[in-house]
Amino acid sequence: MNPSVSGIAVAWRPAIAELLQTYAASGRLGFTEVVAENTAPARVPQAVLDLGVPVIAHGVTLGLAGADHPAADRLTRLAELAEVLDSPFVSEHVAFVRASDSPDPLHGDVLEAGHLLPPPRTKDSLDVLVDNVRTAQGQLPVPLAVENIAATFTWPEDTISEPDFLTELVERTGVRLVLDVANLYASAVARGTDPAAELSRFPLDAVAYMHVAGGIERESLYIDTHAHPMPEPVLSLLATAVEAYAGRRLPGIMLERDADVSPQTVDPEFTKLAEAIATPLADPPRL
Repeated sequence: MNPSVSGIAVAWRPAIAELLQTYAASGRLGFTEVVAENTAPARVPQAVLDLGVPVIAHGVTLGLAGADHPAADRLTRLAELAEVLDSPFVSEHVAFVRASDSPDPLHGDVLEAGHLLPPPRTKDSLDVLVDNVRTAQGQLPVPLAVENIAATFTWPEDTISEPDFLTELVERTGVRLVLDVANLYASAVARGTDPAAELSRFPLDAVAYMHVAGGIERESLYIDTHAHPMPEPVLSLLATAVEAYAGRRLPGIMLERDADVSPQTVDPEFTKLAEAIATPLADPPRL
């Protein structure tokens, strides 16, 4: 089973509930996504259910790339939320988020990073990720999709490129991908690589849907803030991704915004996204 969604979308946030209802009523909203940690299965906002579009349960704290197995209670919550929402799949990240699930003499609780951190891209790390993805797949009622994160640093022991890392993950587990174009751009800028060349080597046939968001340049890094307009380089890379699907089904593309969220900030970005997909930007980088 290879589920996917289509059209353009915006991640659901309470501040733009009415705006999303307007998009849905006019047929402009292809799907949406809720942050699982902010949405209790027993208290899903009725406004989300009333949209009448596919709703994806999107997790941020599972830590699939961590050394420990995914916590059973976190998987249970994701599973219950997916069932309430009738989600086509659950999505998470290729990241680790905590140091341990066991207290120690120095730390009375789990060490939480409060951020999505990249795993070392090594064979051993990939083996751990594969095992954890399989564990999650076995406990979720719907297929799993995993997202590339914005990695602003690399590990000295890295031996595998991100496209090859994700390709082998897909081949060994059958997991789907959430291709975050802004994250890919941020990671490439930090590594000093060509984002379009990186994109060309991603396993695009495994992509269930895409993310895109805004950010800013800061001290030679691109920071994926989810709080600023989408800049030209990210939109250009998105146009390149759209071109890569010429002649085959284009996955759905979703705008994320997590700060300064209002109809006044989201609507212009949604319009910009629709225009970028309908008419690719002039001279986008070729794959």
